[in-house]
Amino acid sequence: MASDAAQGGTSEFTSAGAAQVMAAACRVAGLGSGGAELIRFGENALFRLAAHPVIARVARSTDYLASVRNEVRVSRWLAREGFPAARVLEDVEQPLIIDGRPVTFWHLIEAGDRKPTYGELGGVLRDLHAMTVPEGLDLPPYTVFGRTDLRIEKVTGIPEDDRAFLRKRGRELRDRLAGLRFESAKGPVHGDAHVQNLMVDRDGQVVLIDFEGFSFDHPEWDLMVTATEHHSLGWQTADQYAAFVAAHGRDLRNWEGFPTLRGIQEFQMTTWLMQNVAESPAVAQEYARRIASLRDDDAPRHWQPG
Repeated sequence: MASDAAQGGTSEFTSAGAAQVMAAACRVAGLGSGGAELIRFGENALFRLAAHPVIARVARSTDYLASVRNEVRVSRWLAREGFPAARVLEDVEQPLIIDGRPVTFWHLIEAGDRKPTYGELGGVLRDLHAMTVPEGLDLPPYTVFGRTDLRIEKVTGIPEDDRAFLRKRGRELRDRLAGLRFESAKGPVHGDAHVQNLMVDRDGQVVLIDFEGFSFDHPEWDLMVTATEHHSLGWQTADQYAAFVAAHGRDLRNWEGFPTLRGIQEFQMTTWLMQNVAESPAVAQEYARRIASLRDDDAPRHWQPG
């Protein structure tokens, strides 16, 4: 499915290149790619197929293959449990590897007429954290820094001073993390638990999506996302955050380890955006805003959602 020369997937990841990979994967899977629409370009490229109720998802390279395989396994487990979550296509090999980029196919979730709430996010995470992982589903630990390192080393178009600063910040955060003692037992963790990874379908059901970071670890890793967005960035109102805490049952800000997890989340958010600085001036400007504020821990975070 992929040539040996292309297996590494080392060429630059662009929306146009991802579209070519998507079309080739569709041919292998027997799906029509004509009229497919790019609906998201970030860690992955997501395309909505016009000919089928399907989403094609293209990952950046085979560096991400293990996590892509993991999310396919997780999707199938959650389907067996009846948990409201995104579903991979059952009758297509998952994943395909095209020109060194893993591709997966997912059933389209038709969005309803409202957005999910933060209370619903807290409830979904509460239910997820209470589940028991079955024998045979070998989930990895939460990868706190794995992709940040990859992004820092591979990204082009940033000043070398930024790269050096981010390497140093990563080392500092690792040192701080090594001294933490978590309060909760390990269990299933989504790994990227923000409200954008929920959808409300046309029947009004709240559906969890995006399992790339799914792991077996402490639930604090899921709670740090919304806690940081509220505490540092002000992206939720007081009432929205209160609804999240009430539904889940825990406010991570009351834990002494929160400042460290907050720093890790800000670091992840900055390096996630950084990898797309060449896509548009707006992304480059937002990255510049984030990296500047990271250099001063006391600076306000006037960040815009990316």
